[in-house]
Order: sequence, then structure tokens, then C-alpha cells
Amino acid sequence: MAVAASRRAVMTLYSDPVCPYCHRVRMVLAEKGISVDVVDVDAHDLPDEVMDFNPYGTVPTLVDRDLRLYESQIIMEYLDERFPHPPLLPVDPVSRANARLFMYRIDRDWYALMRRIAMGDQKEATQARKELLESLIVTAPVFGAHPYFMSEEFSIVDCCVAPLLWRLPRLGIELPAQCAPIRAYMKRIFSTDAFRQSLSDAEKEMAA
Repeated sequence: MAVAASRRAVMTLYSDPVCPYCHRVRMVLAEKGISVDVVDVDAHDLPDEVMDFNPYGTVPTLVDRDLRLYESQIIMEYLDERFPHPPLLPVDPVSRANARLFMYRIDRDWYALMRRIAMGDQKEATQARKELLESLIVTAPVFGAHPYFMSEEFSIVDCCVAPLLWRLPRLGIELPAQCAPIRAYMKRIFSTDAFRQSLSDAEKEMAA
């Protein structure tokens, strides 16, 4: 992953190259131009140092001097607060709360289904794939209401949505005609510098 070197590297991100949760943290890093040492690891076979930093043994795990953080949303919000430009969360409390609610729903509704597709048996995966597609179809008009997800500006919510949409072909999901707003949104997001720079080599191959 190419990350801008505008700031001295003081952080290490332990990241699985195919993990969507790691991908969204890398999007935040790329959007803000934060210099960071990205250490590629296998989420299913983590090195001892990650286990030392993170009692849950998960990625992404961020080490910033004496600070150790895990869980992607916590890491993303920390990065947004530590490096406030450009801001990825709204300033006012109501809009900020709504952004957090969007992220919660994306995780609960869409990422949960993605995990079922990837980890379930064939019957469960088929059902989860159907539910995810149906949910995207219903939500499609939302993607066309603003340039970005429920916003006029690129935000941390887009960093949550984009990695999932990038993986739709690998999940066996083809968007129908009524999802044209989602396709247009994907075209915009996938062409941004932040998204392109956030991609690992393994994620680039997902588009092949």
C-alpha cells in the first residue's frame, strides 16, 4: 500500500491484506496522508506481537507509540481526531451521531451478511447473499441522493461502505439495473486517490 510520507512514520498498522475492516482503516490513512508502517499479517495466524498488543487477537490493530488500539471504528475515529484535516466526521453533534449510526447499521446489516456469505455453509451463504442483495436494492435510492453516502462530502462512512462494495463480485453478487445509483457511487469512490492508495495487492486482484 502506498501511503503519503507527509508526516514522519510513528505508527504501525497490523493489517490483513484481504480484510475489509483493515481496508477501511487504510482508506482513512490514505485520505489523510498519514505516514504509517503497514505490516501485512494473516488474520487467522497472527504473530505473537499482535497478540501482545491486542487481547482479542484481531486486526486491524494500531500501535501509536504507547497506545494500542483495535476495532476498526475506534481506530478510524482516533485517526480523525489526531489528524483533523481533512475532517471525516461532521463537527456538529447531531450529524456526528447520525454518521455513527450509519456505521453501526452498515456493520450490523451488511457486514454481518458478508461474514455469513464468507463463513457459512452453502445454504446459509446463499440465503445471506440473497438478503444482502435485497437490502442493497432497497437502499439504492439513498446512494443517489448525495455525492457521497448521505453526505455532500467524503466521510468516514464512505470508508466503511466502499470496502464492502468492492468485494461484491467476490461475494457472488451482481447488482441489477435498479442499483444504478450504487454503481454510480462505486465509480466515484473507486476513482478517488484515497481508495486507490488504500488497496493492497490482494485487493487489487479482486477486481480482476
